[in-house]
Amino acid sequence: MKKNTIETLRWHNDHLEMIDQRILPTDFQYLAYHSAEGVAEGIRSMVVRGAPAIGCAAAYGVALAALNLKEANTESFLAGMEKAFTVLSQSRPTAVNLFWALKRMHQTMTAAAKSSPGQLATILLTEAHQITREDIVTNQTMGRFGATLLPDGARVLTHCNAGALATAGYGTALGVIRAAVESGKKISVIADETRPFLQGARLTAWEMVQENIPITLIADNMAGHLMHCGEIDAIIVGTDRVASNGDVANKIGTYMVAVLAKRHNIPFYVACPLSTIDRSIDTGNEIPIEERPSEEVTGYQNFRWAAQGVKVRNPAFDVTPADLVTALITEKGIVKQPNKERISMLF
Repeated sequence: MKKNTIETLRWHNDHLEMIDQRILPTDFQYLAYHSAEGVAEGIRSMVVRGAPAIGCAAAYGVALAALNLKEANTESFLAGMEKAFTVLSQSRPTAVNLFWALKRMHQTMTAAAKSSPGQLATILLTEAHQITREDIVTNQTMGRFGATLLPDGARVLTHCNAGALATAGYGTALGVIRAAVESGKKISVIADETRPFLQGARLTAWEMVQENIPITLIADNMAGHLMHCGEIDAIIVGTDRVASNGDVANKIGTYMVAVLAKRHNIPFYVACPLSTIDRSIDTGNEIPIEERPSEEVTGYQNFRWAAQGVKVRNPAFDVTPADLVTALITEKGIVKQPNKERISMLF
């Protein structure tokens, strides 16, 4: 297996660079960002996606705002920073890591309030670097815990992309698979295409091919058939937000896969860093579900396949009830049959 070297986002000289995930796998390009507004648009337009990666990008967006304001007086600096926090917080509503990272950056700024704007810019950039480093370590730790759940020879279905591209590196769900392979287990991956944005087909398949991990791509509506035929041993997905009771918000279609897994007695695992657990909400019913543009359903890029004038629904996420989750995989260990009491013990 090739060593995972995918850098979803990176700091270069005085700016942020992010892989443009909209054009993978046919093209590979880093886009440069010099402002909080630019980063917010990159998040909104899905240049970068995946809850942990969004959080890291937002942290760098804050740092960029501070760097652009480092010559300002304190009053102008603080006003500009509050504007940056607002712009970034409005980029996407579901991924809680976005708000977790912004809160951490705001707390860092507040703790150093007596510093000059120039000093604050340095402090905030250092914190963004730290958030990014921590994310990689968290994913690697989570991967080692999760790898123990996969038997040698396991055929693992995953939905959407919860790999290195969805994080600062290594990945959550795919991090578990990477760790299992690194431990010597023979693991094969089944990726569903993940309509309508095709993260499974475009991103997960690309990541696995890069590292020579065996992968089979299927259409979304094939998953139940393969489960019925005994061709899937486990399912691992990532998550954008987990409620206090263990309800899981993830890419649209996850709930459908979880229901099928329950019907076929296949374990359904969720790789979940603690930063993705939202203890401010009791259940998944409180999670805001982003509605994406209709063009993502009626066609792709410059090709349209649906009739003009057709009504479209395009929720980007759904919520899987906790009773369908076999276990949450976190950096503090595995939480089987998650509920409020068991999740609270992680903190």
